[in-house]
Amino acid sequence: MRPNRRVLLGGAAALGATALAGLAPLSAAPTGLFSLGVASGDPLPDGVVLWTRLAPEPLAPDGLGGMPGAPVPVEWQVAADERFSRVERSGSVLAMPEDAHSVHVEVSGLRPGAWYFYRFRAGGQVSPAGRTRTAPDAGLRRLAFAFASCQHYADGFYTAHAHLAEEELDLVVFLGDYIYEGGSQGSLGRGHRPAHELRTLADYRVRFAQYKSDANLQAAHAAFPWIAVFDDHEVQNNWAGDHSDTGVPRAEFRARRAAAFQAYYEHLPLRRAQRPTGPDIRIHRRLTFGDLVDFHVLDTRQYRSPAHTMLGPPQKDWLFHNLAGPTARWNVLAQQVFFTPLRPGASADTWYGCPAERNEVRDHLAHASSPVIITGDAHGNFVADVHADFDDPASPVVATEFVGTSISSEGDGIDHPPGAAAQLRANPHLKFVNRQRGYVRNLVTPETWTADYRVVDRVSQPQASVRVVAGFELEAGRRGV
Repeated sequence: MRPNRRVLLGGAAALGATALAGLAPLSAAPTGLFSLGVASGDPLPDGVVLWTRLAPEPLAPDGLGGMPGAPVPVEWQVAADERFSRVERSGSVLAMPEDAHSVHVEVSGLRPGAWYFYRFRAGGQVSPAGRTRTAPDAGLRRLAFAFASCQHYADGFYTAHAHLAEEELDLVVFLGDYIYEGGSQGSLGRGHRPAHELRTLADYRVRFAQYKSDANLQAAHAAFPWIAVFDDHEVQNNWAGDHSDTGVPRAEFRARRAAAFQAYYEHLPLRRAQRPTGPDIRIHRRLTFGDLVDFHVLDTRQYRSPAHTMLGPPQKDWLFHNLAGPTARWNVLAQQVFFTPLRPGASADTWYGCPAERNEVRDHLAHASSPVIITGDAHGNFVADVHADFDDPASPVVATEFVGTSISSEGDGIDHPPGAAAQLRANPHLKFVNRQRGYVRNLVTPETWTADYRVVDRVSQPQASVRVVAGFELEAGRRGV
């Protein structure tokens, strides 16, 4: 039985009966030291990463969250039940000032494919409880996950996250643009920040804290483990390698990139292997869920050289080695930008700008087991078949690309966008176009993959219903939707 989020939040009120007793019940929008909530991520069969950050004043301009310049002890617990009567793992770590008092606990020794609850304690305060699940080690018959991207704080409310938190899922994959680095983020009565583009570590820390203060985003993090990867706006719009899209000198841009990566690590449930070293971070990685699904998480920004490579030689070799060896039934490329070409007007910021490498990847996918590409960035919903020859719609289909819309970026969106019919005619490999906001819910079994495109009616107001606007199915071993 998988515990639902209502049980999780209801269990928080029972903290007085636990080993960390005597504290007031928790609300869904925490304050105090744990104002930014909790999260978990990158599950393995025996463990998971637990995250929080101590920040009683999360928007303090110095980026330190109102914390002193000294380490702070933080206790953590992992339990098999929401009341924490069966604590299975516990410990203590130091939240360090150089990491903005963020905490990344890599818990091990847990049971494969099991649900757990976790929480933290520091300074006499207890965090909200989170729920997480380890990856199975074998024999998985069902994986339910959602993927999402692009949550511009100024463009709309995170209503999609509120609905996402209520889904019956095992996992969330977030494909980039967790924050936006541009000027004022203060529309819709959601607070105001300085109008300049982010440049310093303090700037990035405050922006992340602003986004993570949203109760709906916190609920989605607390409900499931996440696999997260960045795109461009976590650093700067359309950046590529050491190249700034606005002409920032290389040395200055690398310093900005180092600040952005540090803040990214501080605010997501990432492992020590993803801890940045200056302007460099290894964010590409593979996560395996039994013999059912392999997620090959790609970095399409850091090693990019326009018109030459999207992945860089080492990452490309890593991917091709993964695909050539033993894999799960379904092989998923979790990545950021449109893989299949769109005519007319394809953007050079997508795989269209690296056609030779795109073709290499496509040809390797042709020999992989049931390949699927999941993509963010586009602020729209698309479904496309990937053909063996991009210029020949009659050529065999080798994979399918599911492109998800934004959580809020570009505002409300529309169900039937102008030009959609013409776009479908010009691109016979496209099966679906929609520009509302939401996420893609997926149910994967050894035989089938079902993708439901879930959209909200609006993001300009804080309440909106959610619905399935379209659904698609893949059959294992058979290419194309």
